[in-house]
Amino acid sequence: MKLFSIILGMAVCTASFAVPQQFKVKEYSTTSFRTISHSTFKAGEELKYRLHYGAIDAGEAVIKVKKSDKKAKGRSLLHVVAEGKSISAFDMFFKVRDRYESYIDEKGVFPWVFVRRVNEGGYKINQDYTFFQHKSKVDNGEGKQFEVPKFSQDMISSFFYARTLDYDNAKVGKTYTVQTFVDDQMYDLKIKYMGKETVKLRNGKYKCMKFQPIVQEGRIFSSSEDLQVWITDDKNRIPILVKSKILVGSIKMEVVDYKNLANPIAKVEE
Repeated sequence: MKLFSIILGMAVCTASFAVPQQFKVKEYSTTSFRTISHSTFKAGEELKYRLHYGAIDAGEAVIKVKKSDKKAKGRSLLHVVAEGKSISAFDMFFKVRDRYESYIDEKGVFPWVFVRRVNEGGYKINQDYTFFQHKSKVDNGEGKQFEVPKFSQDMISSFFYARTLDYDNAKVGKTYTVQTFVDDQMYDLKIKYMGKETVKLRNGKYKCMKFQPIVQEGRIFSSSEDLQVWITDDKNRIPILVKSKILVGSIKMEVVDYKNLANPIAKVEE
């Protein structure tokens, strides 16, 4: 059951792991890399979420953005770490310990290295992807390379790239696509803009933009429209709330804390 992974990956989403301390990008013919001008996020940002399964507080997720001393093709990187774990009574019968890492090009907002360590109720995934962005290829760390579109994203970097997109003139129904490499396959992750709303959480009210990710029906979701995401209607564009109907209940994930945001947050003062 990869439920926590799906929610964390969409929002955004182990007990033992081996983080690669060094990685090398072979020298090929040079290529031009894009630069995305934005002030959406910065090193030091930290987001904390609480996951509810029905009426139960089931899990926590923390996403941290760090400055990395590593470089790829001479380019500066941000090191993003996302960790999720089960809590309370849920931890007793379905223990989750997940860790995701992405080394993201600071100027271009695309990944060079992706690390995934999943342990959910004994179900485990270990992935180490190297993105050769100058060659439009991904090495999965198991002897296979895959042709991918230029500047393809991973599960974590796609979340940050989506935050940099221009939604200022978005019309209801407009769909945005992020090309993402997941589980040795390319996916077009699609999100549909649904308008603006104010949402109320435990820690206050926020002005938001509402989106509807287009998800796969069947295994987890009964409908392709069962997942909804609200992001702050400000320059940060952080996911504040995620709601989902699934085949075996409902899930809600909401932000409970945030630190070192790049901009003021769209919180409604009461």
